[in-house]
Amino acid sequence: MNEKAIPALRAIFGERLKTSLEDRICYSFDATGKEYLPDAVVFPLSAEEIRRTVLLANEHRFPVVPRGAGSGFSGGSLPVRGGVVLSTERMDRILSIDTENLVAVVEPGVVTGTLKEEARKKGLYYPPDPASLKFCTIGGNLAECAGGMCAVKYGVTRDYVLGLEAVLGTGELVRTGVYTIKGVVGYDLTRMLVGSEGTLGILTKATLKLIPLPESVATLLAFFRASEQGARAVAGMVEERITPCAMELMDRTAIDCVREIIDLPVPEGAGCALLIEVDGPEASVAQEADRVEEACRRFGAMEVSRAADVSGREKLWELRRSISPAIRKVNPVKINEDIVVPRSRLAEMFSFLSDLALRRNLKIVNFGHAGDGNIHVNIMISGKDEEERRRADGAVEEVFRKTVELGGTISGEHGVGISKAPFLEMEVGPLGVSVMKRLKSCFDPNGILNPGKIFPDETSVRP
Repeated sequence: MNEKAIPALRAIFGERLKTSLEDRICYSFDATGKEYLPDAVVFPLSAEEIRRTVLLANEHRFPVVPRGAGSGFSGGSLPVRGGVVLSTERMDRILSIDTENLVAVVEPGVVTGTLKEEARKKGLYYPPDPASLKFCTIGGNLAECAGGMCAVKYGVTRDYVLGLEAVLGTGELVRTGVYTIKGVVGYDLTRMLVGSEGTLGILTKATLKLIPLPESVATLLAFFRASEQGARAVAGMVEERITPCAMELMDRTAIDCVREIIDLPVPEGAGCALLIEVDGPEASVAQEADRVEEACRRFGAMEVSRAADVSGREKLWELRRSISPAIRKVNPVKINEDIVVPRSRLAEMFSFLSDLALRRNLKIVNFGHAGDGNIHVNIMISGKDEEERRRADGAVEEVFRKTVELGGTISGEHGVGISKAPFLEMEVGPLGVSVMKRLKSCFDPNGILNPGKIFPDETSVRP
């Protein structure tokens, strides 16, 4: 990084520029466990400071890597080419919650769970609910187009974005979208920026859609003898027009991991757990829960229980939320993928994953948002055995190829980042990659923003 850039950055940020080794180490990693040391870290308070940073980066040709909470699983916020990590964590204001128009306007550093709670206080609901909602930020959710457990009924982050403000790779500040329910003027730049992983623009403000808070909720837990059986139950309920707000599946290995940290009674012979939640008007929720229970039993559930109250509901959800921490306790090193297949092919994918684990002599923990076909495939490794790592890497490629073969996608919510970049063309084809690169050049002609992400052959900022 050009030495002249540091004094220029200090003129913008003062004490909010950090260059010590300790500070840089703190912003060198994310949830992948990989580490890349930045040259500096800055903490903007406004869109203008971000704009000035990007203009300076174009002048001195250093990378700018936007960062929310660093909770991502694909390496999207890692400074793989050094440069400046631009943390939006201090831009954390909820600017407005409009109860007449059901709209929230927020800065990118707002914690997702905080927005959900503030909306709830006003009888409103912001549905996107990634598992990390207690600490992940809206900016990161927008950059990755985060999903969550309620996507089966309510959709993902992009479905709640009306408009954005962003600094492009040129240093220009652009405002996209609308404040209204409808709006079809020109190209949809809002949707183009959502999910672009900080490679097209740095988000500085978001206008988000809210909906009325559901009146009532019911939560059920069903056990099946095998994951394939649970997956067939999911597809069957969808076909019967049952629409839960969440359908979470855990295979036996996931259940065993959870039992290491919480007390969970499991029927003998159970190979799969399915957590299902329905919401809506109080009068209809009980009836819908009855339909879910009947469907589970019809598809072979060994046992079905229903939470009797809020405390019981929280205990059931503790099971689901405990999976990732439990896996890390049992096996700290893992490869975590988030494939999606059509729900009608879920059973086939689970069968494939079981066979894959046996063929490659690997422990694979599978769980996820079965209601929308999204499976988190966790390949457990020691981190020290090179031959085991080769088997695991080969397994990842097999999983991706099978996913595409079944009509799915290699990432449902984690994004491409660096971990899936080598497989981008497998899904979108060479022409798709070419079109994406041309779009990248329009938004960021000098390759300043988050270089080394999405495209496998992108290696540096352009000279």
